[in-house]
Amino acid sequence: MSARNIILAAAIMVVLGGCAVSAPPAPEQMRKDALQGTEVRASWSAGTPAEGAISDNWLASFNDPQLTALVNEALAKNPDLRATAARVEQSAAYARIAQATLLPAINLLGTGGIKAGGGSDISSALQGVMLGVSWEPDLWGRLRYGRNAADATYASARADYEFARQSMAAQVARSWFIATETKLQLAATESMAQSARDLVRLAEDRQKVGPGSDRDVALARANLGTTEDVVRQSRLAHQQAVRSLEAILGRYPATELQAAPALPAFPGPVPVGMPLEMLERRPDVIAAERRVAAAFDRVGEAKAAQLPTIRLNASVSALDSEVLQLQEDFENPSGGAGGTFFAPLYQGGALRAQVSVRTAEQKEAIARYASQALRAIGDVENALAASQVLSERAQLLGQVLDDQERTLQYDQAAYRIGREDLRAVQQQRVQVESARMALLRVQSEQLIQRVNLHLALGGSFAEPIAVAAAQPH
Repeated sequence: MSARNIILAAAIMVVLGGCAVSAPPAPEQMRKDALQGTEVRASWSAGTPAEGAISDNWLASFNDPQLTALVNEALAKNPDLRATAARVEQSAAYARIAQATLLPAINLLGTGGIKAGGGSDISSALQGVMLGVSWEPDLWGRLRYGRNAADATYASARADYEFARQSMAAQVARSWFIATETKLQLAATESMAQSARDLVRLAEDRQKVGPGSDRDVALARANLGTTEDVVRQSRLAHQQAVRSLEAILGRYPATELQAAPALPAFPGPVPVGMPLEMLERRPDVIAAERRVAAAFDRVGEAKAAQLPTIRLNASVSALDSEVLQLQEDFENPSGGAGGTFFAPLYQGGALRAQVSVRTAEQKEAIARYASQALRAIGDVENALAASQVLSERAQLLGQVLDDQERTLQYDQAAYRIGREDLRAVQQQRVQVESARMALLRVQSEQLIQRVNLHLALGGSFAEPIAVAAAQPH
């Protein structure tokens, strides 16, 4: 058969035998298959959240320029995030490799040299160049399925990277609030320790003048020791919080970062949208969805691998030699074309087993998508419930602090007119600081839960990277 006839026959096979690849299930069908009857409700069940669409740029709501600077520093220097970015680059390269398999391969071969006597390397006596082209028509979609799977994997890597960025911003914000809280807690415990020292001094003075006793002194010293221990615990907690934040930022953990002098004001209500909206925009859920699509395409690729393939080849060459005599009918330059046909008749069941493997991987991807979707919904519900309880606790503990401070004012007034001694004043100061510490803990947790809510909803700290689902070519 001539080269022309081979190419014509191959073209006919491509037209008649080629088949279109099937697209992965739509996202709504994926959810239906994955959740197996579990209903995604139209509204959230926990609390009474604010209505409205989910929004981005939550970092600006805290109005803290230093926090924004720390987030940007972590995004640039955190090693874990850099590793995730490298995986995106790898996925992009794999996608380009998969795309390249659909295109013809063109190779250029050159040879030349000087033939020395007594040698056996005849090729060194030839000089010339050869240009070759080879191409495998994608008859059954095997290469396109592989290309689409690589594209979906790349899309999932991009979504994972975007969620890693959002998680990193949330982690920095939470750590910053904890560092600030522990700094304020340390200041409160130090104030309590100073009041405890004053109480020891007062107990010792009362013992000297008569009204006091050894028991009073011992009790005051015991309370001072307990308070001093709390100071040391608070100092360690603050140091650990700062070191943890410095490590996230990519700095040496030397406790050199100065926390803020106060917690930021609690932002206003956050629109939470609907559960379905969250599933459609949260990057880690999108990543799981793209992995389902990739697994679907891998099944198609494995099924197509059981079918015959052909490869078309063509080449043109120009050869010359000062040592060897070429045949008289050798045309220079010369060219030719041909093709190879390959049909996997018997592989010991390996190809069918590969289809089974890919099918099982698809089932696993669907199950993991369901797990990720339910986890994401649970994250939002938990954050909403925690936020409501913390709001109630903050209001209650704020009132407790106001009452304790008002009691201190009464004790101070009673001391000034001689109705109470200084011990009552110092003891009440300890109660005030204790109430302040309790309120600080809840206020910090409120801020942390607000960050958790933004992350759970899929709201980006800034402008999110586009993580739209990759579409089959």
